[in-house]
Amino acid sequence: MADPRGFLSTRERELPKRRPVPVRLMDWHEVYEQQDVAQVQRQAGRCMDCGIPFCHNGCPLGNRIPEWNDLAWKGDWSEAIEQLHATNNFPEFTGRLCPAPCEMACVLGINQPAVTIKQIEVTTIDRAFDAGVVTPKAPDRLSGKTVAVVGSGPSGLAVAQQLTRAGHTVAVFERADKAGGLLRYGIPEFKLEKSVLDRRIAQMQAEGTRFRNGVDVGRDLTGKALCDRYDAVVLALGATVPRDLMVPGRELSGVLQAMEFLPPANRAALGEEVENQVVATGKDVIVIGGGDTGADCIGTAHRQGARSVTSLEIMPRPGEERPATQPWPTYPTLFRVAGAHEEGGERVYAVNTKEILGDELGRVRALRLVEVAPRGGGKPGFSEVEGTEREIPAQLVLLAMGFLGPQTSGVVEQLGLELDERSNIKRDKAFMTSVPGVFAAGDAGRGQSLIVWAIAEGRSAAAGVDAYLMGGSSALPRPVNPTDRPLSV
Repeated sequence: MADPRGFLSTRERELPKRRPVPVRLMDWHEVYEQQDVAQVQRQAGRCMDCGIPFCHNGCPLGNRIPEWNDLAWKGDWSEAIEQLHATNNFPEFTGRLCPAPCEMACVLGINQPAVTIKQIEVTTIDRAFDAGVVTPKAPDRLSGKTVAVVGSGPSGLAVAQQLTRAGHTVAVFERADKAGGLLRYGIPEFKLEKSVLDRRIAQMQAEGTRFRNGVDVGRDLTGKALCDRYDAVVLALGATVPRDLMVPGRELSGVLQAMEFLPPANRAALGEEVENQVVATGKDVIVIGGGDTGADCIGTAHRQGARSVTSLEIMPRPGEERPATQPWPTYPTLFRVAGAHEEGGERVYAVNTKEILGDELGRVRALRLVEVAPRGGGKPGFSEVEGTEREIPAQLVLLAMGFLGPQTSGVVEQLGLELDERSNIKRDKAFMTSVPGVFAAGDAGRGQSLIVWAIAEGRSAAAGVDAYLMGGSSALPRPVNPTDRPLSV
């Protein structure tokens, strides 16, 4: 185990510092400074090597957290990365983007601040890349089987890497001009610098994975043509259908879905030329939705020079302590301050948008809000609080209210795939859809979820594909099943 008295001698939870707000608003680099390695090792020493490590229960990948905490504490970084890669293809992504349900399940977290698992993870993988020990792992022999993976987000990349290493010839189709899915154009540079993504894709290419960028499957290439050409097809399309706000004034100019705003902003941040880009510069910006996508919009608006930024959330403000209804080791709803929230603006809770107001030119000028409260008597939904209507100015409104499921027009429709009751692609226990040889992984089958679940689904779907291609069995790991759900209330 790690330091047997570490959790007693080091009681404080130490995280890397965020760069000063005035400095980081001048660029698009990652928010966090590099943490001192000795400090990371000291934090790793707080791991208790529990008899039952509940952090495993919080992580769908089954990460060997106590093992690599111990190795990090000892300074054996080469073995630590081996243990980390044994269960997670892309710890550099999860270490930056995952909300760390493992930490919420940490046994030490019952009465002390939890171990900084996520920071130890990202330090381990970044040190490994810097040391040049993350090398291509090409297969010893090829199977002669071919696989098409549609979508290059974290789930599609995990499927592709697992199947390539198993000896299959894999082609990843991505409709954007570069691979990465929302990791590239949905996640802002200040949360994930694209050099981190590019170095992993370079490794995958060296292993033999082929990337077909700029190909929109369903339009440029039909689903039938894909199935005729490849022995198996994996749809890792993501959940890209956004939840909309159906109120008067929705059609006004300046009201955008988050994914109409973020990808052009990310392209511009990377130095690309973007035509007709809508920017927040000099505007009163309202972001509707309090999740990660909303925070991404807030941070982007600040860097573009917004005059003001206001975040709206229909739910009441969460508390700072675990609710009694969400006991350890579940993932609790807590008030959290992301880097973007720290940069300014106002967060308004328990309000609902009644109307979007426009000017004589058809542009948004304000929102009419009303305060709401949960209905009593156990009834779902909210009731308006009488006398609380008000207007707030806005020249840009960004809708970040989550996603409903995968886009069904195109390849899903062409292949006639069955959908489940939540409009996701229906899968069997092996992640196969209603069409033999066609599989679905990630948010397309699960619904909107976390990056760690996307990677876990990709690894599991790869095992299903491998078994299908090889006649019924696979040695690839299968960390989750299609029906598994996070440990939460």
